[in-house]
Amino acid sequence: MSLAVGVIGTGVMGAEHARLLREQTAGAHLAAVCDADEARATAAAQGAAVFTDAHALISSPLVDAVVIASPDATHAGYALACLAAGKPVLCEKPIAATAAEGLAIVQAEAALGRRLVTVGFMRRFDPAYAEMQAARSAGRIGNAVLLHNIHRNLSAPEWFTGAMAVTNSFVHEIDISRWLLGAEMVSAQVAAAPGGDPMMVTMQADSGAIISTEVHMNAAYGYHVHAQLVGRLGTVEMAAPTRVLTNLSNAQSFGFPSNWVPRFTEAYRLQMQAWVDATVAGHSVGASAWDGYVTTSIAEQIVEGMATGGQVALSFPARPALYD
Repeated sequence: MSLAVGVIGTGVMGAEHARLLREQTAGAHLAAVCDADEARATAAAQGAAVFTDAHALISSPLVDAVVIASPDATHAGYALACLAAGKPVLCEKPIAATAAEGLAIVQAEAALGRRLVTVGFMRRFDPAYAEMQAARSAGRIGNAVLLHNIHRNLSAPEWFTGAMAVTNSFVHEIDISRWLLGAEMVSAQVAAAPGGDPMMVTMQADSGAIISTEVHMNAAYGYHVHAQLVGRLGTVEMAAPTRVLTNLSNAQSFGFPSNWVPRFTEAYRLQMQAWVDATVAGHSVGASAWDGYVTTSIAEQIVEGMATGGQVALSFPARPALYD
């Protein structure tokens, strides 16, 4: 039986999720799409049912499970509606616009007694990150003591503020650092270059590991994500993001993409397939609602501390047993 999935939001990511469901995901099909722009929704639907009201899609008998790819401010309300309807949901990051809203989702899911929410931190499914996590888990590099992250974008629009570099971009490093290290973050500190870009965020985990992350929103040369994990016995890091090298004009080179979609195309495909497989099997996979809440909470606490530049001691409420 094929899982009937509805996609809310048909912008860049929503359209890509719809395409994956139509073309590259076994065991599921695109049953419906929703967007305030009906023409855009129809273009993404390619024959699936079209809605302009997200709550109508969530409650529709045509839909077994939901992907939320609408604007960030709508995520919490739609996720809570999915929980109320008892429907599994893959929600693009962030889980909510605020930590308080994220915690409300955690509490609603915990009261329900089963995990239905997966947060779309797709880097957990990226083959390079997965190999690094496997190396750390297997003890191949010894105890992990340092994690170096680089997150560079080609350019950012003028409305992309310093705070958004943390809440919209650095959140990926928060989640992947927790996952790679199998540890929780306990403190953070930010130092920024003149004008606020680039910035260096340093965190420490409860394992004692130190995490350094360069967040550079206007790196000029392309989209570039890199990570190196340092252990007591050795290191493991990403290779250059390329399948081929070009030898031309006395130089060997490869190209960087202009944004995150080409770099993480395979991660998005693997994430979708894993989520469908887990949903059909009746269990969960990927980042949980708790992971989504903690990531948003860490980002909020870091932004609050940026005004002073001092170290921020991170804190969270007790984790519900559902997420143990």
